[in-house]
Amino acid sequence: MKVVIVDDTHINLVLMSRLIDKLDGVGTVTFQSAREALAWCNSNPYDLLIVDYMMPDLNGLELIAGLQAPVDERPPVLMVTASVDVEVRHRALENGASDFLIKPIDKVEFLARTRNMLALRRASVSLRHRASWLADEVSKATAELRAREQETIMLLCRASEYRDPETGAHIQRMAHYSCLIAAELGLPLEQQQDILNAAPMHDIGKVGTPDHILLKPGRLNPEEMVIMRQHAAIGYQILKDCQAPMLRLAAQIALSHHERYDGAGYPHGLAGDGIPLVGRIVAVADVFDALTSVRPYKQAWTMDAARQHLLDNRGGHFDPQCVDALLRRWDAVQAIRARYQDEGTPA
Repeated sequence: MKVVIVDDTHINLVLMSRLIDKLDGVGTVTFQSAREALAWCNSNPYDLLIVDYMMPDLNGLELIAGLQAPVDERPPVLMVTASVDVEVRHRALENGASDFLIKPIDKVEFLARTRNMLALRRASVSLRHRASWLADEVSKATAELRAREQETIMLLCRASEYRDPETGAHIQRMAHYSCLIAAELGLPLEQQQDILNAAPMHDIGKVGTPDHILLKPGRLNPEEMVIMRQHAAIGYQILKDCQAPMLRLAAQIALSHHERYDGAGYPHGLAGDGIPLVGRIVAVADVFDALTSVRPYKQAWTMDAARQHLLDNRGGHFDPQCVDALLRRWDAVQAIRARYQDEGTPA
């Protein structure tokens, strides 16, 4: 451990250094100039500061006041003074002094107080390291849980891909579009990541849609459309009882991403801000990518045509803020489109 000693009298520095040399594993750094000592303490680690009160350039109180580290984080300070003035002691305590020694120094008392302060410092550092280690362990455990959640989501998405005519590239694109909108809206980084991970589950309820409807190569009739629209509620029922926060978010997305901003959507006919924000975000991302993708019942639209569709339905089908957020990042949208390309044609 390292003890800094500051005293304008050389003999005092020698005396205190020799006493501290008797302690195992402890070294000293000495200064006759308080200004030099202050500059060194603000730039280097140490474990105890022993400072004289009366010094010519800076007194002990001024030196302590100049320490940059917060009082609750800095090493202990032992002030040595010939003054028994109560006001001086009070000011020293207010500035962060931990204890006092009265001159002339008694070597037994000096060593005892120094030893006690170093023990407190050692315990404080150990506790801080323990807290840091615990924080790291919690972070690792949280990361492992999130990885398991993401693994579950990917497995469910993979299972749904065997039945759904939408490609895996569509799922990647719409998830990244959703994350892009969330970022542009100023959502916290963690929430952006959750949306990126949960958005691929938006159509998981289609596992409950009959093949003759799900894979029909033409427009659905009204009766078939009623059955198709049940996938939003089915997806919610699949996911709603999950304890994992990301899967609960996926349940909310599954239920709400077909609601329309004007209230004409399904399954509950919610409108405006009554639709969860994640549902409004995913609605824009999902429809935009669906329009620009090949389906068994349609050809792909151009990017510009899909962009115009969003503008034409801004405030009707779509939340205007979500539309504007996506279109403000048009270069990033095109980069996502180029990165996640469909492989061949959909099943």
